[in-house]
Amino acid sequence: MSDIRKSLESLADSIEKIQKQKPISPEITNRSLTGDKIHGGVITKFASVGIKDEGTEQIVTVKDNGLHVDSLYVKKIQNNLSIIGDLDVLGKVRAQKLHVDEISADIRNERTSPLEFKGEDKDPVGKGLIWTGGSYTRQLVLHTKPDSIWSSENIDIHKNRAYMIGAQPVLSEDTLGVGITKSNLKKLGSLENLTVNGSISVDNFVKYNADTEQFSIGAEDPNGMFTIESFDHQFIIDPTDDKDFKIGTWTTSGLDIVTDDTVRIKITNSGKINVKSKTTFQQPIGIGVNNFQDDVDLTVAGAVRIQDKKQEVSNEQPSAGSYVKGDIAWNTDPKPTGYVGWICIKSGTPGDWRPFGQISS
Repeated sequence: MSDIRKSLESLADSIEKIQKQKPISPEITNRSLTGDKIHGGVITKFASVGIKDEGTEQIVTVKDNGLHVDSLYVKKIQNNLSIIGDLDVLGKVRAQKLHVDEISADIRNERTSPLEFKGEDKDPVGKGLIWTGGSYTRQLVLHTKPDSIWSSENIDIHKNRAYMIGAQPVLSEDTLGVGITKSNLKKLGSLENLTVNGSISVDNFVKYNADTEQFSIGAEDPNGMFTIESFDHQFIIDPTDDKDFKIGTWTTSGLDIVTDDTVRIKITNSGKINVKSKTTFQQPIGIGVNNFQDDVDLTVAGAVRIQDKKQEVSNEQPSAGSYVKGDIAWNTDPKPTGYVGWICIKSGTPGDWRPFGQISS
C-alpha cells in the first residue's frame, strides 16, 4: 500500500509541475498554413496584401447569389455596371453622357450647358419637349420644311416683354416694331395718326398711286389728280397747265350740281348750263365778253331775248334771219331826225319792220 501511495504522490507532483509550466506556442512558418486547415470561427484583425479588416461588427455577407452589404464606399467602378432594380441617389450625379428611355422628375433642373437633342445620323425632327397626360399631348418640338420650332400651344410672354428678331423688338403687347415695313393684314381696328409711304390700295377700289400722285375711287385708269368712276362715268379734279384747277366729268356724261338731292345747276354733255333755281349775283355779269366794265350789272356780246322777244343792235333794220312780232333792233348809229331803232310788226324772214323813236333835230 505504501508503494501505491508513493506512486500516486509522485504522479500528483508531476501533474502540478506540468500545470505550472507556461504553454509552448506552436511554430507556424510563413505560408505553411493552408485553407484546408481552417473551418469556421472568427478571424479578428484579418489583413492581407489587398484586404484590411478594421470592422467591429459583421456588415458583409457572401451568398451564392452574390455579395450582400448595407453600405458601400467606392471611388471608381472601372467596368460596365448593370443595376437591376431601383437606384436611389441622395447626392449629385455627374455624367458625360446619359441615355434613358424615360425620365419622371418633379425637381428643379440646374444645368451649366445647353439642353441638346441629337438625331441618329439624321436631323432630330420631332424632338424637343413633350408633355403627356390630360386630353392630348402638348409639344414644343423641331419641324422641317421649313426648319422651325413648332408648338401645339399658345406662346404667352410677360406683358412688359416683346418678341425680338436680331435684338430688335418686332411685337409687344401694343406695338409693332419700327422695322416692320411689309404686311398682309386682312383686318384692323381703329387707327390713329396713320402715316403711309408709297402707294395704297383699299379693296382694289380706293387707290393712291405714288408714282403719278393720283388718288382714285373705283377707277382703273384715272385721268385726274382726284378721280371718281362709276361704270363708264368719270369725275375728275385736276390742275391745268396755267396753274388753275379743272373740275367736272372726263367722259361725255353731264354734270349735276345738287343740294338736298335736288339738281340746282345742270351742265349737259354738250356744255349747256341750266340753272334750275332762283339765282342771285352779287357782282356784275358779262356774257360772251372777255373784258367788260363793271359800270353796269349785265354785259352781253350778242342779242338778248326778254320774255320771248329778241333784242339786238344794228346800224339798219334786219334784212335776213327769222324774227317774230315784237323783236327790236336798236340803232348803233343814231343821228338827229333818225330813229332809235326798228321793231318787227309782222313775224317772218326777216319779217316786216318799222322804225320807232324819232330823234329830234
